[in-house]
Amino acid sequence: MERKLTTMGKQSFLQGTLILSSAALVTRALGFISSIFLARMLGAEGIGLLMMAQPLIPLIITLTELGLPVAISKLVAEAEVRQDHAKTKRILVVSLIVTSTLSITLTLISLLCSKYIASILLADQRAYYAMVALTPIAPIIAVSAVLKGYFRGKQQMKTIAVSDIFENIANICTILLLVEWLLPYGVEYAAAGAMAASVVSEATSLTILSIRFRMERAKLPTTISISEALAKGKSTLFELLRIGLPTTGQGFIHSLYGAFQPLLVASSLSLAGLVTSAATAQFGLLTGYALPLLFLPGFVTHSLSTALIPAISEAHASRDNLLMHRTIEQAMRIALLVGAPSTIILFEWATPLATLIYQAPEAGQLIKILAPFFFLFYFEGPLHAILLGLGRASTAMWNFIISIICRTAAIFLLGSRLGIEGVALGIGMGVLVMTMLNFFSVSKAVGFYMELRPYVATGVCMPLMGICGQHAYAYLQGVGLTLLPSVLLSILLALACYFAAWMGMRVWRT
Repeated sequence: MERKLTTMGKQSFLQGTLILSSAALVTRALGFISSIFLARMLGAEGIGLLMMAQPLIPLIITLTELGLPVAISKLVAEAEVRQDHAKTKRILVVSLIVTSTLSITLTLISLLCSKYIASILLADQRAYYAMVALTPIAPIIAVSAVLKGYFRGKQQMKTIAVSDIFENIANICTILLLVEWLLPYGVEYAAAGAMAASVVSEATSLTILSIRFRMERAKLPTTISISEALAKGKSTLFELLRIGLPTTGQGFIHSLYGAFQPLLVASSLSLAGLVTSAATAQFGLLTGYALPLLFLPGFVTHSLSTALIPAISEAHASRDNLLMHRTIEQAMRIALLVGAPSTIILFEWATPLATLIYQAPEAGQLIKILAPFFFLFYFEGPLHAILLGLGRASTAMWNFIISIICRTAAIFLLGSRLGIEGVALGIGMGVLVMTMLNFFSVSKAVGFYMELRPYVATGVCMPLMGICGQHAYAYLQGVGLTLLPSVLLSILLALACYFAAWMGMRVWRT
């Protein structure tokens, strides 16, 4: 009976990936709708104020979570294998105490020092109101992060998916109400209202998670009291920090690099002979147009990585090497299934897509340069998740640091000689180094056993898809179709060619 209670509602690795990917697709669509509403209601000035305060969110999340969600999902998954409900409760109690203390402290510091922080971080002091409106989000994120880590560890991805969807719905509704209500008082107050909508939406997500957690807890036998959990909390805290701190360190490094990258790119482009205004415009093409389009299909592999950490942790804890390698192989196949056709589409239709979506055909060349490198990007996330599931967070962090160093050097050297194309190549080199380091680390840790047939078939089908798509697009343009139907129809025909050839090769080799 106890085993039944523990596994109730638990999804398999593939089910969890599918649920999270579906939810990610919905939330991305809702986020896109939200951005349209904001752009129309606030205008360029209001969006600028909002964007000045927006970068504070990742920093708050990094400081508040302390990398614990990843650690919680891993340790809860391992405890579930051993039916150790006392360990699960200790993980929850210690995590809530740590994150709550950090978040409340951060909130008080932010409120007391808000004017001083705004004078340093904000170029336009009108964004101060948006920054203050964001302050209450820290304690909400803290508790949500712990509960999400718990449900990931239990492999109950449906709960997380539902909370994410309602979070985005609440965000849109609150934006419409607050921004319209506050806009007559000034654009700075409307921007603050939009930021306050983030707090309301996070609270909505937390409410759903809390209700589901209470239902989950009612099904399980009473194990230990909070005082008993705290009595053994020191060792649990050490376990959490051993995994969480490297993840936090990686987050800080990523944030620092994000702040440093514009200066790095501008410096390299100035050495290539570009004036400041031209360098800024080209940097906008790369970061505002090319990279978002390249990252777009990554929501599937992000969901895959989220589901992969507890799945690998559980298989590793139970010493089920067969299950672990089967899960790894499934993850790599999903990454291949998403990455291969996405790479061909982004490479072959780079300029038409940039023209259709952004009215910026000049971004097409940058997309074409980066697309082959981003084929590896679809594998990098799952490989990183496998390392975290194996408890090798420090290895993942050092791999990230090495890749950042290589990327920085490549951007500066290539950008100063080749301009923005060199910067794009430098970013691609960083993706290559990161993926290779993670691959070798996983291979060293547990070995890597892959069936070669899907990869060989994909290697043959990718150029076939490209050739088919290229001829279809040229034909459709030649018969007088406009850009939108030409792009959509040629992509659909190319995808049909790809999957037909792939399935045919599998049948032929069976």
